[in-house]
Amino acid sequence: MADGEEDLPRDAKIVKTLLKSMGVDNYEPRVVHQLLELWYRYVVDVLTDAQVYSEHAAKSTIDSDDLKLAIQSKVNFSFSQPPPREVLLELARERNKIPLPKSLSGPGMALPPESDMLISPNYQLLISKKRASEAVEETEEDEEASDSKANTSQEQRTPQRVSFPLGPKRAR
Repeated sequence: MADGEEDLPRDAKIVKTLLKSMGVDNYEPRVVHQLLELWYRYVVDVLTDAQVYSEHAAKSTIDSDDLKLAIQSKVNFSFSQPPPREVLLELARERNKIPLPKSLSGPGMALPPESDMLISPNYQLLISKKRASEAVEETEEDEEASDSKANTSQEQRTPQRVSFPLGPKRAR
């Protein structure tokens, strides 16, 4: 056996042997744990159902008939057979009689609306309008006096929202 396989539980060794017998040589180690979990869950479900059937029949222990009934009910309700090939072929013929709709976008790839595309505007800037009297340049002398004016002039501005597209420039 390979290194580390001596430490594995008996059930894990059985799962590895099953995988090897089916020709599966390359798999992740988690596959063994996932198969063990599926195996344990299935066994617990079958045994729980068999216990319910045994109690319903007023038996003190679970016998093989209860297990067979539990397995059969699990197979009937958990697994389903695909429909016969003829039924699938008939359904395919009926579906293929309906022609595909004509393409409205023309040749090439159909793109979503511009509002749903990544190159559409996705942000907004808040720009305030300045009054004409506030646009005068300040001198060094007015710098101290303008600090108090700046606080009041910012409150008088009216905000305006502007969006910019992220795509290439468009010709006007």
